[in-house]
Amino acid sequence: MRVALVQTRTPATQVAALDHVLPLVRQAAEAGAELILTPEGTNILQKDRNLLNAALTTVDADPVVCGLRGFARERGVHVLVGSALVDAGGEKAANRSLLVGPDGEVSAWYDKLHMFDVDLPNGETARESAAYAPGDRAVTARAGEARLGLSICYDMRFPALYRALALAGAEVMTVPAAFTRPTGEAHWEILLRSRAIETGSFVLAAAQGGFHEDRRGTWGRSLAVGPWGEVLGVLDHDEPGVLVVDLDLTAAARARRAIPALANARAFSGPESLA
Repeated sequence: MRVALVQTRTPATQVAALDHVLPLVRQAAEAGAELILTPEGTNILQKDRNLLNAALTTVDADPVVCGLRGFARERGVHVLVGSALVDAGGEKAANRSLLVGPDGEVSAWYDKLHMFDVDLPNGETARESAAYAPGDRAVTARAGEARLGLSICYDMRFPALYRALALAGAEVMTVPAAFTRPTGEAHWEILLRSRAIETGSFVLAAAQGGFHEDRRGTWGRSLAVGPWGEVLGVLDHDEPGVLVVDLDLTAAARARRAIPALANARAFSGPESLA
């Protein structure tokens, strides 16, 4: 199965974001990709919460989501909108991953479970929970021959999610991201390869990269990892671009037979404090 990871530097408005991402997904389709994956925040990146809240729309009205649905229908491909930041009808927005089928319809969606609430050593702070309502369910979905396990960015630090997805049949984990530069340099590749090895799964991580209009910096380095933990391809920079990779989907079953960690895990009690 040929897949393409689209790396973007998403602007601060949806109209500009659509103009930015469409040529990249078109390039991916022209390279023969059956599944095209975009990063977290594909539709808008805006740190100013007042400006962000004023710009957000529902999924059905979002220009980028609508544009990518039309593109999927036009080209007959699957598109994973890594995430769209959207009005979910409550007090807070949703950070939502959307799988679009070749008919242009949304076949599955997933809201980011884990909120990135941190104070980084370089002085940067993030409080996703102030703007977004977390999801409450894990999701798998089929894209052609592949069973996907959906996740978003910070989720990658929580191995239990990927184990649950693998046990539910997912063989390709999708991890769209807008990773910070300090944490990206230190942890990005290590975490993604670890999730692949632990679950015997492909991991596809389309990323935001570079310095954006809203003054945030993201790491880039979109990465595809095989079920044995091997790097299948990487965009070794933070510029917008397209990474095309061919997946042998039978490799996941081979990796799980060779290292049957999913089957061998045991329930346990404790830990007990004995001293």
